[in-house]
Amino acid sequence: MDILYFAWVRERVGLPRERIETTAATVADLVEELRAREERYAAAFADLSALRVAVDQELTDFDAPLAGAREVAFFPPMTGG
Repeated sequence: MDILYFAWVRERVGLPRERIETTAATVADLVEELRAREERYAAAFADLSALRVAVDQELTDFDAPLAGAREVAFFPPMTGG
């Protein structure tokens, strides 16, 4: 699965994207796997209320299932203008 990081999430993780193997059933499970990897991931995912997520380019919630997903993107909320 491809994981994409945008804005300050990318800065904290230190990567714009990566391909991982996961057994996570939901986005929340994936976040827990990532947090356990290294401190930089724990810092990036410390406050989920400050993050948004998209699965296969569709905005969703952290309880969304990952079965069949090819891509998950994490990014801060966006403002218009």
